[in-house]
Amino acid sequence: IYDDMNFYSSPDKFVVEPNGQEKASILVIDRITQAISVPLSKPEEFTNVSPHRRICGILGAIKLLAGHYLIVATHRVFVGVINGQAIWRLAGFEIYPYIPSSTHLSEIQKAQNDSYLHMIRRTLSTPNYYFSYTYDLTHTLQRLNGMPPEFLHIGLMERADVRFVWNGFLLKQFHRVDCRKFNLPIILGFVSINQVNVNGNSFTWSLITRRSVHRAGTRLFCRGIDQNGNVANYVETEQIVEYLGDKVSFVQTRGSIPLFWRQTPNLRYKPVPEIIPDMDHMAAFMRHMDSQLLHYGRQVLVNLIDHRGAEETLEKAYSNAVGLLENTAVRYEAFDFHAECRKMRWDRLNILIDRLAHEQDEFAVFHLRRDGTLLSSQDGIFRTNCIDCLDRTNVVQSMLAKRSLAQTLMRLGILQKGQTIENCYALEMLFKNVWADNADLVSTQYSGTGALKTDFTRTGKRTKMGLVKDGINSLTRYYKNNFNDGTRQDGIDLLLGNYVIQDGEGISVPSPLNTQRGWKYLTFPSVLMFAVAMFFASSVFPHEYNTENLLFLLFWGAMVGVSTTGIFKYGKEFVDWPKLLPPIKLEA
Repeated sequence: IYDDMNFYSSPDKFVVEPNGQEKASILVIDRITQAISVPLSKPEEFTNVSPHRRICGILGAIKLLAGHYLIVATHRVFVGVINGQAIWRLAGFEIYPYIPSSTHLSEIQKAQNDSYLHMIRRTLSTPNYYFSYTYDLTHTLQRLNGMPPEFLHIGLMERADVRFVWNGFLLKQFHRVDCRKFNLPIILGFVSINQVNVNGNSFTWSLITRRSVHRAGTRLFCRGIDQNGNVANYVETEQIVEYLGDKVSFVQTRGSIPLFWRQTPNLRYKPVPEIIPDMDHMAAFMRHMDSQLLHYGRQVLVNLIDHRGAEETLEKAYSNAVGLLENTAVRYEAFDFHAECRKMRWDRLNILIDRLAHEQDEFAVFHLRRDGTLLSSQDGIFRTNCIDCLDRTNVVQSMLAKRSLAQTLMRLGILQKGQTIENCYALEMLFKNVWADNADLVSTQYSGTGALKTDFTRTGKRTKMGLVKDGINSLTRYYKNNFNDGTRQDGIDLLLGNYVIQDGEGISVPSPLNTQRGWKYLTFPSVLMFAVAMFFASSVFPHEYNTENLLFLLFWGAMVGVSTTGIFKYGKEFVDWPKLLPPIKLEA
């Protein structure tokens, strides 16, 4: 894929010319007809013209109300090298309209088009997107090794795992053989590449997290499973060790409980999760398990949710579904994280790791020797979840990864007999911080805030400052999930092509952005603010404390209580709901 290009723009054409490439093709896009051509030389009118700017990749194009828009990568940050190939993080992008003017739109349409543009910019600004011009970041080392030789001779976009390509819809119109060197697939997740030295042995330790595009969304608007067996917050995490040509990979997955369930935001701090009735849970669950078994082999389903209280119904339903599956390649491991670790007893997590140890040893890891000999393959996986697949999941996944890393370093002769990761201070600190950073990024992408409990991941114990930080993050999550995530969900659906803007939207076709709030949306907050103002005015500036003033104070205090009660009673009226795909469609 071309990694350095000049971008030219004229009233009727976009031209992309690779730099430093002999006999390279030129990409020409007609801004009027959207036609794409790939000649061997620039059009004559661009021969002596300075480029508009230099770009480092084409992310794709999307149709909005004003017409099509081209999205290009303008800045990148070098992350490191995996398998001899450079990995980059997307650090900047630009969006260029095919049609320079928006005079053909009404004022309402212009405002709506600006809203759509804001959604795209905001979604592409989510941390972090990654790409490589020469390495397929969407596949694990094991999947790449199992591909036939001809696989290496096709474009990165054509051979990518579509589950993890976040600009697949944007690149749809560029799916042509002559465009393959311009198509730059990106993943959303986390990549950390680190050079480590232990006992004089230098090796590369990397962590790659890939977020799925299927059933992608925000924390409370995207839960459970869909009819096709895709689950919310599905993430694949691969840990790689490279040493003197040897490559070792250990893979885990996480994903929402694979049943139809919801946790509808309603201004409550923790909305009650509920199973959606009248849905064929087993059919969808079986599709999900079929996909898991196909991609990863045997399954250990590690469920960390509470066995009592609000989460109890989900735990029992999940357990029953696994029982009805009757598949010996799937085992269910329930561990009540909060109950087992209450009163800061985090050492009890070792009970769970001990219960999983024999299967982790059986699953093995992917290990490819420097001479191309395959020593072992990973033939099973731990699929971990909690209610959000964030905080508790992060802790357990990092512990499994740490155990795998220790075994790998011992097998490669990097760790000496009897030595542990804890004995190597620099490695231990690096491991903890990278996994905590991974937790924060995965959490930010789904919930809008960093992860909770990362003090345990970073330090190995819970701290008072960690509890304070968790409290701040929890309050921030509450605000964002109730008053911010509807628009964020819309941006994801627009970027991924789950919602496609129709011709004539806003004129002949109703626009989903034209939604009206009910009378409660303005009435209750207005009454509350006025009542609070009057209450404080009455209490701070009384002429004298007589019966009349006390009754006046009592009245406005009661009005504060009534209006607050009304807001929480009709909490759903005040939530920022997705407009492009209503939640009923997201749950179906």
